[in-house]
Amino acid sequence: MENVLNIYKQPYDEAFPVVCMDESSKQHLRETREKLPMEPGKPERYDTEYERNGTSNLFIFFEPLRGWRRVDVTARRTAEDWAMQIKKLVDEDYPNATKIRLVMDNLNTHTGASLYKVFEPAEARRLLDRLELCYTPKHGSWLNMAEIEFSLLSRQCMSDRMADREYLKQEVSAWVKNRNAIKSDMNWRFTTEDARIKLKHLYPTI
Repeated sequence: MENVLNIYKQPYDEAFPVVCMDESSKQHLRETREKLPMEPGKPERYDTEYERNGTSNLFIFFEPLRGWRRVDVTARRTAEDWAMQIKKLVDEDYPNATKIRLVMDNLNTHTGASLYKVFEPAEARRLLDRLELCYTPKHGSWLNMAEIEFSLLSRQCMSDRMADREYLKQEVSAWVKNRNAIKSDMNWRFTTEDARIKLKHLYPTI
């Protein structure tokens, strides 16, 4: 836990960026009846019935100090999907970074083993050498700022029913473009001292 908090205290350095990543899902719901349009004094209305149309997975990478994020919508959340996202992070998002300090939770696919499963050993090693993996503690995924950014995405962009993956991609892309344009960053105020008080039960008793 303190490792995560200490990383957040580091000043901005483009050679050693702190990037938070997380995953989420969105269920696609197709309308079975036409919506009733908005009228004076009445919001848009839709029927409670709907048709399930599968789900999509979302990967988010968020650099809080720079106010930059990328969200990719995928069909799955396998080790291969995660590995391909990491390659994109290293080679496309941060090609000039010396070391990317990556904050994420302990999902079983979030490991170097996933890279070795997908890529040749030399390529997997090259990608890992560009990363400093920093895991949030068990039951402490809320320490990952990408989770907070996902909450904003859910409330501001994905609260409505979305019938299919393509529509979700369009909406998410517009949201990301707007957030990046204004460089919406995040000021993390939770300190190590706060953690020792609020999360006393997680610290060993000596």
